[in-house]
Amino acid sequence: MNHLPRNTILVGDALDQLRRLPTESVDMVLTSPPYYNLRNYQVSGQLGQERNIHEWVSNLVAIATEVRRVLAPTGTFWLNVADRYSIHDREGSPIKSLLLGPARLSTALAESGWLVRNQIIWSKTNPMPSSVPDRLTNTYEVVYLLTKHRSYFFDLDAIRIPHRSRPSAPQATAKDAIPRQWRARTTDNIRGLVALKQRGIVGHPLGKNPGDVWQLPTSTYRGAHFATFPERLAERAILAGSPEARCSNCLKPHRRVTRRLGAAAIRGALMATCTCNAPSEPAIVLDPFMGAGTTAVSAEKHDRDWLGVELNPDFTQLANERINAARASPESKAA
Repeated sequence: MNHLPRNTILVGDALDQLRRLPTESVDMVLTSPPYYNLRNYQVSGQLGQERNIHEWVSNLVAIATEVRRVLAPTGTFWLNVADRYSIHDREGSPIKSLLLGPARLSTALAESGWLVRNQIIWSKTNPMPSSVPDRLTNTYEVVYLLTKHRSYFFDLDAIRIPHRSRPSAPQATAKDAIPRQWRARTTDNIRGLVALKQRGIVGHPLGKNPGDVWQLPTSTYRGAHFATFPERLAERAILAGSPEARCSNCLKPHRRVTRRLGAAAIRGALMATCTCNAPSEPAIVLDPFMGAGTTAVSAEKHDRDWLGVELNPDFTQLANERINAARASPESKAA
């Protein structure tokens, strides 16, 4: 296997740099590529300046093809994108219509073999106001969770959130909400939740699934890069989508087993999922569009290694300064 650099930013074109990385060498990819025709970063070869939305989608599918190659079989790909409105028919939609960039992209990725496991709505709690009088203000972006295979690493217990309901007396007659005769083959059931309520338990002892609508503020970063996603978003994705460690030989992820103890639960020790008996090493989170370094800062905060790619040398310097500042912060030392 070729050597994979860690905790550094590779300066250059994302597609070119990805092609140089070893196959199945990273555990997770988290990125927010330039959106179509929203920013001009004043650097030759930048993504987002295509003639129309179709070319933007095509370029990102090419990037995703290389992401698929470098991603471990158990890896996950978290992709943050947003839409915008057409200002000319040649952009791919009639004037004033949404370009539907995220929808076109997710469809193209599914057709190329990716499994689209979630379309997460990042609902901004402090969205930018709009003065447009004939439509609603846009207040969200999407984050796609994509995988190569049906079985992959995902640590839901690491991102559970507190229950709002309080435990109640056991409900001997608790029932599923949807009658059996109304169910289609893909209808979810809540038999597990019904069983918990019969025992007077609200839900999973570690908390509830956060769901696919994440209410988070926009980034508080105030550097020269004007398009950064928030650290809290990155951290939630990293905790769920990347292992804390992996085998240094076969690169399979280590996992924690959650043990249920009646109405309580405990997170078990980190365990290997292979029989190599090789030392462990930190997992690697890759960001092909590093920007201001949010992925790197969030990865280091949770003891993951990272690797970034950035086309703009000025942004590379900016990200390195931010990463070094985060390392020196009291919060980092306390962790």
